[in-house]
Amino acid sequence: MDGEIDGQKYDSNRRTSPAAFFREFLRKPCQVGSVIPSSRFLEQRIVDASDLSAARRVVELGPGTGGTTRAFLRHLSQDAQLLSIELSPFFHEFLDEIADPRYTNHLGSAEDLAEILALYHMGKPDVIISGIPFSKMPKAVASRVAHAVKDNLTEGGRFVAYQFRRDVARITNPIMGTPASCALEMRNIPPMWVFRWCKAAEIDHDDSAL
Repeated sequence: MDGEIDGQKYDSNRRTSPAAFFREFLRKPCQVGSVIPSSRFLEQRIVDASDLSAARRVVELGPGTGGTTRAFLRHLSQDAQLLSIELSPFFHEFLDEIADPRYTNHLGSAEDLAEILALYHMGKPDVIISGIPFSKMPKAVASRVAHAVKDNLTEGGRFVAYQFRRDVARITNPIMGTPASCALEMRNIPPMWVFRWCKAAEIDHDDSAL
């Protein structure tokens, strides 16, 4: 479906390439969480868990060839911003094909989330969505990514991670607490767990009152 925002036309429905996705999985299996792009059923479950229609600033970690990215753009409002952070130069080139004024495509690591947000003058996101495979990452790297998510998510913001294993909960729970929801989407290859955490408001302790 084509659309127009501020006089600029964009195509938010262009399909991704399963062959390209599988090729990159074979090249770098530790960076790619699946052998094929996400199904429309998984995309919808992520959209629902994220409450995208109410979000104004969204960050996607590990968008791959952009199938989920295009799905998110279809559900975001016209004044929303979507920033994707992709580690693979191969996938990054695919993402450059998405022509939408709300969208920014960045090549880099999720560990550097704070610096990347500052680079694009983007405030703390309402939603961070992650497709990066926490189960394949070194524990120290996965922990740094989880801390970066918590530190940069706005109060009350949502972190949604879709994974084929549950390792992300083992890593993220000590940092962000128990997930608000967790569901298994069977209509995907492979079946994917969709976790959602909500960032609680920070408590400001006033020592002078003690």
